[in-house]
Amino acid sequence: MRILMLTQVLPYPLASGPQIKTHYVLRYLARHHRITLVSFVRSDGEARSAEALRPYCEAIHTVLLPRSGFRDGVALLRAMITGEPFVIARDHRPALYRLLEQLNMAGSFDAVHADQLNMAPYALPVRARRVLDAHNAVWQIAERLARAMPPGPLRFLAAQEAQRLRRYEGRICRAFDHVVAVSESDRAALEEAAGEKLPILVVPIALDPEDFPPIPREPGAKGVLHIGGLHWPPNAEGIRWFLREVWGQVRAAVPEARLFLVGARPPADLRAWAIRDPSVIVPGFVADPTAYWRQSAVVIVPLHAGSGIRVKILEAWSRGMPVVSTTIGCEGLKAYHRENIWIADDPEGFARAVIAMLRDPGEARRIGEAGQETIRAFYDYRVACRPLDTIYPR
Repeated sequence: MRILMLTQVLPYPLASGPQIKTHYVLRYLARHHRITLVSFVRSDGEARSAEALRPYCEAIHTVLLPRSGFRDGVALLRAMITGEPFVIARDHRPALYRLLEQLNMAGSFDAVHADQLNMAPYALPVRARRVLDAHNAVWQIAERLARAMPPGPLRFLAAQEAQRLRRYEGRICRAFDHVVAVSESDRAALEEAAGEKLPILVVPIALDPEDFPPIPREPGAKGVLHIGGLHWPPNAEGIRWFLREVWGQVRAAVPEARLFLVGARPPADLRAWAIRDPSVIVPGFVADPTAYWRQSAVVIVPLHAGSGIRVKILEAWSRGMPVVSTTIGCEGLKAYHRENIWIADDPEGFARAVIAMLRDPGEARRIGEAGQETIRAFYDYRVACRPLDTIYPR
């Protein structure tokens, strides 16, 4: 089949959860189908890196997606006037519509694969079978964030955005021929937004374990690692909770512990915390975080809002690193408390779990090895992506 794949982030390099998820779907589909990739990029340098995807694509086209405070303000105004969600209005680019019109005129496609909700409006005019690959139930993320905010104007705006997203996401799911969700909980949330039962296919996020091999830890490593974009509000809010409620307990029990917050665009308050507290290291985006993996004994996922599947847990499992997560953090995964992960939602329980991983190398190794077994059994993309064959027959 000829598939037109639309992506909001270029699926290379493998530096973020969305990139990893999309990369392995692309690789799986490319084994038996002809892919034309159309992707937003944030810079000319990023556009050049698309060349690494040539082995999987018949053609590659990129469109710049510049962002600024002014553009975001215009998008917010548009959202308030039209009722369109802000996250959709923010990514509206006429240049991409023009490119897709040209591609439509130049040749026919059997299917258009919209990767993430942001790309759904661009798929609608394409004359082909429409497939929405939902990384998350986006409305649910917004609703959970709004509920967690203190009363005030920001909470009001967030609640409005959640309502707009719920209506929009439900309408989009009904308009597409096929919808793919990453978990059963996301499938239920998307059907709730749509207001009806839909034939939603569940395909978990997956990766190639060979691309994420174990990294030997330094002897006596006492690092606590969080890896993920800190510009994403659920990540930032989760870390704020961890710093306020948990980190002091961990340091009291293990004074030599260090917290590594590795991820793009850390907010100013997290950078300021690192200045006040030398046990907290905030390097921002790191192209090769191997050194931080080597210095760490445990990965934390202290999320209290979100949806989808946390790729950071899959990566940690693949690398044999034990994980401590909230219930929401490991939602949708085959994650079982004290079997392949430690799960805690209250500060005291979360601290006890982190301390256990730092103090008991044998338990940490057992949990890490169980995570590796979970990856091999359920999250190798060559196996996990097979349900896509029902949408894209060979």
